[in-house]
This record gives sequence, structure tokens and C-alpha cells, in this order.
Amino acid sequence: MTDVQLRAVPRAPGAIPVLGHALRLWRDPFGFLTSLRQHGDLVRVDLGTMPMYVATSASLVREVTVTKARDFEKGRFFDRLRPLAGNGLANSDGEIHRKHRHLIQPMFSKERIAAYSATMSDNARSLADSWRPGQEVDLELVMAEYAIETLASTLFSADIGLPAVEAVRRNLPVLLKNLLVRAASPKFLDRIPIRANRDFDEASANLRQVIDEVILTARRSGHADRDDLLSLLLRAQDTESGQRLSDVEVRDELSTVLFAGAETTAATLAWTFHELAAHPAVEEQVVAEIRDVVGDGPVGIADVPRLACLRRVIDEVIRLHGVTLLMRRNTVPVELGGFTLPPGTEVAFSLYAIHRDPDLYENPAAFDPDRWLPHRQAEAGLGREAYVPFGAGNRKCIGDSFVWAEATIAIATLLSRWQLRPVAGHEPREVASAVARADCIRMIVHPRQG
Repeated sequence: MTDVQLRAVPRAPGAIPVLGHALRLWRDPFGFLTSLRQHGDLVRVDLGTMPMYVATSASLVREVTVTKARDFEKGRFFDRLRPLAGNGLANSDGEIHRKHRHLIQPMFSKERIAAYSATMSDNARSLADSWRPGQEVDLELVMAEYAIETLASTLFSADIGLPAVEAVRRNLPVLLKNLLVRAASPKFLDRIPIRANRDFDEASANLRQVIDEVILTARRSGHADRDDLLSLLLRAQDTESGQRLSDVEVRDELSTVLFAGAETTAATLAWTFHELAAHPAVEEQVVAEIRDVVGDGPVGIADVPRLACLRRVIDEVIRLHGVTLLMRRNTVPVELGGFTLPPGTEVAFSLYAIHRDPDLYENPAAFDPDRWLPHRQAEAGLGREAYVPFGAGNRKCIGDSFVWAEATIAIATLLSRWQLRPVAGHEPREVASAVARADCIRMIVHPRQG
């Protein structure tokens, strides 16, 4: 009965022999993923010869990530990213994931983030001080550097982590460029000696090697006595076996935090300045709020929840440019969308596509921060299913509060000093990676008047 039901799942059009829908996904990932909704709540897509079933409705995504989450493990997408992130929180399952999340969670507690906020603010002010009137900046690169340096200075308490930070800064653009294509491609294509494969493999190997050296140096120098993420992982041991985390386990967790934290924050910051420049009335409202709440002093953690208008802007940026594609694999038979999926079925979903579903959002492609005003959310019936900025359930991003604080502090600090306007003749293009980042956002900085 299961095979009969699976054959009844609507199949996306446009598959070709051998590659299936992979070519469509490579050429136009966002257009392809958002188009699947018109074919049903559950749609079959073929990656090479492997079928993948895409949940296209918010209710089905919530079933996969929350109500039936125990019936799923990480899927093929994450298997393909193990050369980059190993078996860290992003890739691990079951007991390993539970133990490591419990171990790392204290580093992202409310109290910790309050302590980190001073560093976030200092770094943002240093960046603001470094700009000059009329200077042209590539925001995608500048914000990646800010995010990486802030992660390093908050999660590493000494210069011992700087080589890892430099390795992330050097290799991250290469990894992001090839990430989604690599993860969604048929595995046999990895062996083809093309530039994309060579660059991805080399960047992954370089990053692992540098972080291995940082860990070795830290163990030899007694760094485990410090109070930071690296030290926490070096000291950590399994309460049942009494064994410490291996160097490979430490490396995997560090790689995951550095990679995920840098990309999400950098993309959010860059897109925010782009959207505000395109909507000057919204920018004026945000700047007025910053002046009213913060005044002339530095932006602190107490200001973050009071910057409500800026929060709506960030919410809208993440909705428009969110997570591209995630996958799960069921471990037991699961009923989803009226079909029974046998164990081992690859189930995917795109938060980017969910957040642009016209059944959920009026004029979904428009930048409209006021859609997050409470009365408009109530009128639109937007619930927890409709907006999933950092995932849901036991797989929700462990650093979501860190990202919110960091992004709010950075944007408020820079906006209070500078007005950014786009370089004529360039329109940023979305690039599919873990999130929908920009290929390049070139802007000119001008001193803010008044």
C-alpha cells in the first residue's frame, strides 16, 4: 500500500534523465522551490535518481520539525555536508545531539548574551569609526568580517582562536558559493574534477586543519581553564562514560558555530541595509526610534527589546531572505499529507518558500515590516507555523538569541552614524546557500545629518 501511495504523490515537472530535477535546482533554486507549492502539499523531486519529497505547506513543515520530530533524523542534505561540519550540532542526531546541545546551551544563555553585548557594541562602533564619508563598501564582505570577529571575541577569550577566525574568513566565501549545489547534487558528481569540487574540498580541508591546530595548541597551553566555548568543549566529558570529548568532536562543534553564526548574521545585516536604502520612509522611522531609545550613547543589551520597529525590519529581512533548503529522513513509517512514507524516505522543506507563500502572506515578495505589527498579524492569521526564522522544535538554532542581539546592536550602531546608499548600476542578486545571501551589495557611506 505504501508504494502505491508514494506513486500517487505529485511529481514536479521538468525532470531529465540521470540528473532528475537537480539541473532546475542548480539553475534557479529559489524559483524552483517556490514553484512546488502549486503542485500540492507534498511534492516529489528527484535528485539524480533519488526521490525527495518536499513538504510545501507550513502545517506539514511543522509536523516534520515539531509534532513528529522524533520520527525523523537528519537527512541526506546534512550527510553531504559532513566534510564541512563533521558531526556537530547541525549534523548530529539522537543522543549525541541531545548531549552536545545540553553542553553548549549555557554559552548562549540570557546572562551570557548580556555579557557578550558589550563586545558586540564595541566591534560595531569600531566598524563605524573605520568608515569615511564617500567610501564604497562591499557590505556582504564587511558584515561577514564583523560577524566572524564578534564570534571570535565573544566565544574565544584569547588570541588562541584567531587562526581559526582567519581560516573562516578566508574559506567561508568559497564554501558558501558551492554549498547548496554540493549538498543537493548526486554524489557521483563529487568525483568530477571541476573547479567547484576542488575549491569546496580544499576550503573544507583547510578549515578543519586550522581548527585542529588551534585545539592542539589550546590543550598544550592549558587553555581549558578559561571561560569560553573552546575551553568548555575541551573540559567537557560524558557524564555516563566519563570520557572527554575527542578533538574531532570539539572541532566539529567549533566549525558548526563559526560557520552558521557567521553566514546567518552577515546575510541579515547586509540585506537589512539594502532594504532600508530602498525604503527611506522605513529607514527614517528606524533612525528616529534609535535616537529616541538609545540617545547618543552606545547601544546596549537593554536597548534591544525596546527597538520594536528595528525588530520588525529584521523579521521582514529574514522572512524574505531565509533558509533555503533543509532535509530530514524518517526512521519509522510516517503519515504526511495523506501519504504513508516508509522508513528512510528523504523529506525536504524550504523556509524561504514557506515565508513567500501567498496563502500565508499578502504580497509576499514585498518588503513590508509593518506586517509584523500585532494587529496586522492577527488580521492575517499569522501563527507559529507561518514564520520559522531559526527552525523549530529540538532543531531550533541554538544561537538565535545571540543573532538577534548582535544584528540589532550592529544595525542600530551603524545607522545612528551613517546613511548607506547603493552604488549606481548594481542590483544585488540572491545566491542560494544555507540562507539566501547576496552575491554583492555595494554601497556608499554618508554621514547621517542631525
